[in-house]
Amino acid sequence: MTKTYRLTMAQLNPTVGDIVGNATQVRAAWAEAKAASADMVALPEMFITGYQAQDLIRRPAFGAEAMLHIRTLALDCADGPAIGIGGPLWEEDRLYNAYFILKGGKIAATMRKHFLPNFNVFDEVRLFKSADIAGPVSVGNDVRIGCPICEDAWYPDVCEAMVESGAEILVIPNGSPYFRDKFPIRMNKMVARVVENDVPLVYLNMVGGQDDQMFDGGSFVLNRGGHLALQMPVFETGLAHVDFTLTKQGWEAQPGDKATLPDSLEQDYRVMVEALRDYLRKTGFGKVLLGLSGGIDSAIVATIATDAIGAENVRCVMLPSEYTSQGSLDDAAAAADALGCRYDTVPISGPRDAVTASLAPLFEGLPADLTEENIQSRLRGLLLMAQSNKFGEMLLTTGNKSEVAVGYATIYGDMAGGYNPIKDMYKTRVFATCRWRNANHRPWMKGPAGKVIPTAIIDKPPSAELRPDQKDEDSLPPYDILDGILKMLVDDELSVAECVAAGYDRDIVKKVEHLIYISEYKRFQSAPGPRLSQRAFWLDRRYPIANRWRDST
Repeated sequence: MTKTYRLTMAQLNPTVGDIVGNATQVRAAWAEAKAASADMVALPEMFITGYQAQDLIRRPAFGAEAMLHIRTLALDCADGPAIGIGGPLWEEDRLYNAYFILKGGKIAATMRKHFLPNFNVFDEVRLFKSADIAGPVSVGNDVRIGCPICEDAWYPDVCEAMVESGAEILVIPNGSPYFRDKFPIRMNKMVARVVENDVPLVYLNMVGGQDDQMFDGGSFVLNRGGHLALQMPVFETGLAHVDFTLTKQGWEAQPGDKATLPDSLEQDYRVMVEALRDYLRKTGFGKVLLGLSGGIDSAIVATIATDAIGAENVRCVMLPSEYTSQGSLDDAAAAADALGCRYDTVPISGPRDAVTASLAPLFEGLPADLTEENIQSRLRGLLLMAQSNKFGEMLLTTGNKSEVAVGYATIYGDMAGGYNPIKDMYKTRVFATCRWRNANHRPWMKGPAGKVIPTAIIDKPPSAELRPDQKDEDSLPPYDILDGILKMLVDDELSVAECVAAGYDRDIVKKVEHLIYISEYKRFQSAPGPRLSQRAFWLDRRYPIANRWRDST
C-alpha cells in the first residue's frame, strides 16, 4: 500500500498583538484540515503574535500570553492533525524566533531560528538570539520534517544540516514582506535548496498588511529538481492541501493548482489597496477622507481608497483658493463622480484672510514668498484634520515618492494625515498606474470599472496651485529626469559621478542630492505608507537628520 502524507498550508493574515484573534484563525484552519484528513497544518512564522511585532515582542508579558495560547491550542487540537505555528520563545533571558510543532495535546518539538535578518526592514539581531541548527521532527506517518524558519532557507547551511539529520520534506514558515519583483528571487533561492538537498520543499508565506509592510503570500511547493507542484495566489488568504506520496526516490508532492501571478504594476497597485484596507481594519477605522485637488496624486489615492473600502466610505474634499483653476475644480468633481464618492467643498479664502491679517504686523515690509504658499497648504491640513476628528475618518495624504524624496510637500500641511498609499511610488509610475487602473478591473477592487481617473487629470501638467500659473517644473526637473536621478541616488545608493556618467547634468544631480538630504526631517515626521521597493523611506533607508556630508564626486 502506497504511503501518503497530507499537509495543509494555511496562508493566512494575522494581526500584530491580536493573539486571541490569531489563535481563532488557527483553530478554524485546524478544523478544516481535520475535516480534510490532513496529517499536519502549517502556519507562517510568528503567526500567534503577528509579524513584525518589533519591540513589542521583547515584552515578557506579551511573550507569556503568546505561549499560553500556544499551549492551549495544543490541548484543544489534540485529536487531529499536528499544528506547526510560529511564535516567540523566552528561555531564561534569551528570546528566540521559534516554530512549535503541536501534537497529541502538547508542544512536541520546538525549532529556533538560526539566521537572523538584520537589513532592510528587519532588526532581528536586535530582538532575538541566534540558535543552533535544529534537527527534523517526526510529524505523523513516520515522515521527518525539517522547518527552517524564513531566513534560514536563504542560505544552504540550515537546510543541508536538517536533511543530513534525516529531514525528508522541508516546510519553511515565512514572514516575507513584498517588494517589487521579489517573487523570482524567492523562487530561485528555494529551487537552489531543493537541488542541493534532493528533497521536496514547502514555502509557506503569510499575507496581509502591517504598517508599511505587505506580506504577499504566494506560497508554493517544489518537488525534486525544482519542479513546481503547487502555487497559491498572491495577496489572498486560503488553505491548500498538499498530498505527498512515498516513491522509491523519496516523498513527492502530487500536482495541485498553480495560480498565475500578476505583473509588477498590478502587484504594486494591489499592495497599495490591500495595505490600506488592512491598515484601516487593524487600527479600527472604517472610513477615510482626503483632499481632492484635481491633480493626479489625489485622484489615484481616492481610487485606491475606493477599491479598498468602497465609495460609500470615502469622502473627497476640495479646498479651493483664488489660485485654484476652474479646470481643477471640474476635474476633482469629475473624479469623485466617476468613483461614486461623496464630494464636499471647503474654501480656504476666509481662513487665509484671517491668518494674513494676524501676521500682517509681523510681516509688514517683507515680500511674499514660500511662507504665504505654505500657509495655504497648512490651512488645508488644519481643515482636513478637523473633519477627520469630527467624523472619525482617517485622513489620507497624497504625496508621491518623488515629492517625498525632495521635500516638495509642506510639513503640517499636505503631509498631514494618518496614511499615505503612494508614499513609495515615483511620479512617473503614478502616471502609469492611473492608465493601468483605467484599463483594468479586478474582483478584489470595490470601486467601479472603467475610466475612473479623468483623462484631463492624467494629461495636464502637475501643479500645486499655490501661486498664479504655478507648475511643478518651475521648482523641479521634469519628472522623468527627476525620477531617473532619484532611482540612482535613493534606490541604488549610487554616486553623483555615476549619475553624471549616466547622462544627467551634474548641477541638476547636485540640486536633487541637496534636496534629498535637507528633507530628511520631513520624512521623519511623515505618515506611513506601503513599501513597494527595496528602498522605501522609513526602515529601508535610515539617514540622520542633521547631516553635512555631500558627495564630492
